[in-house]
Amino acid sequence: YFSAVPQAPADGILKLSVLSRADSHPAKVDLGVGAYRDNDGNPWVLPVVREAERRLHSDPNFNHEYLGVGGLPALTSGAQKLIFGKDSPAQGRVYSMQTISGTGANMVAAVFLKQFKEPSDACVYISKPTWGNHRSIFETAGHKVLEYRYCNYETLKLDIDGMLDDMRAAPMGQIFVLHACAHNPTGIDPTEEQWREIAKVMKERGHLPFFDCAYQGFATGDVDSDAYAIRLFVAEGFELLVAQSFAKNMGLYGERTGCLHAVCQSPSLLPQVSSQLNRLSRATISTASAYGAKIAGTVLEDPELYGEWLMSMHDMSKRILAMRWLLKNKLVKLGTPGNWDHVTEQIGMFSFTGLTKKQVEALRTEYHMYMTDDGRISVAGLNTHNVDYVAESIDAVIRTVNV
Repeated sequence: YFSAVPQAPADGILKLSVLSRADSHPAKVDLGVGAYRDNDGNPWVLPVVREAERRLHSDPNFNHEYLGVGGLPALTSGAQKLIFGKDSPAQGRVYSMQTISGTGANMVAAVFLKQFKEPSDACVYISKPTWGNHRSIFETAGHKVLEYRYCNYETLKLDIDGMLDDMRAAPMGQIFVLHACAHNPTGIDPTEEQWREIAKVMKERGHLPFFDCAYQGFATGDVDSDAYAIRLFVAEGFELLVAQSFAKNMGLYGERTGCLHAVCQSPSLLPQVSSQLNRLSRATISTASAYGAKIAGTVLEDPELYGEWLMSMHDMSKRILAMRWLLKNKLVKLGTPGNWDHVTEQIGMFSFTGLTKKQVEALRTEYHMYMTDDGRISVAGLNTHNVDYVAESIDAVIRTVNV
């Protein structure tokens, strides 16, 4: 029965993780996986997460019962306020439901759009480049996926003119997947002025914005600044979708905690939209997982924990920014060929280094350094113990490996 099933292509990130785990060399540096590490290279459980867990386990009413189809209200209401703001014009016309982190939010939304998008032949446009799973998710849901220009590969800056031209050239009413902040994999974000240009063109063309937000508060250290684009589009009157993850900013990677938000034109549309999203969630996961939701919900609801969480995000983003400057300054000091300003101009967890595939392969085989084939590094994998080695290895490879 399964003899005709073809071999699926390997997932680049997962394959890289396997190679890294199998490498026992003492100088190994893993810059591939998008997960925060402290200065000793260890996972960091946020203090507020530990406190939330302590409170949960000390509650005599704590249990492992199913959640409702829409998820835990403490999470969904808190997540909605976090992403849209307390006094958002979206209030009363947004439905928020719990999902299996950001990936689950993307998938539920992708299936929902396949069934109800208008026009029915609308394509999904993803940035070039984008998170490796975006294409797979939307193609699996049955969409035709196209790309819009985003990164200028010569300058490693935003190709805003190309991006806007592609939005203008697309047929009316297409779906555009936008990274709300800390673009993955480039770390290149539009400025506020550029976001206003993007919103203007998308409104003129009747495009639907689909925001993927995996790094709110983690990019700049400020949750409001990182939500600027989403709140701008809401203020401009767009209907839109937002996939939201608490994996990075709360460190709940394995708990798979996230939300999907659907902003409708009118409150009267909420019953239909929410019923269909609930139906899809019920058909795929039945109900979302409770443990991570209870942790995140506790943090979002408690003013003291919420304030401490904001400080933790600021500390994480500050450490990553410091690593960017250390890496750049070391490369400059070494006289490494090329301009390295982009390392500190980019934002968030990732940096698009500009290294070629051959150079990446050399770093992996000769220096036990792991990054994706397109030269993206997770800056969170850098620390004061390995940054000199990383810079010296990059310098050596750039000087010896032909592009």
